[in-house]
Amino acid sequence: MRENIVLECKETGERLYITSKNRRNTPERLERKKYSPKLRRRALFVETK
Repeated sequence: MRENIVLECKETGERLYITSKNRRNTPERLERKKYSPKLRRRALFVETK
């Protein structure tokens, strides 16, 4: 049921984080605030296809 997804920074476009989610429970795209080394602060990361 769980699928691996990649998180991409909205501001810089870097793809740093891999996580998993259950598509049945959360069909919409994930949005998480994670640390971005380029920006040296927390930024919004969204799920990519």
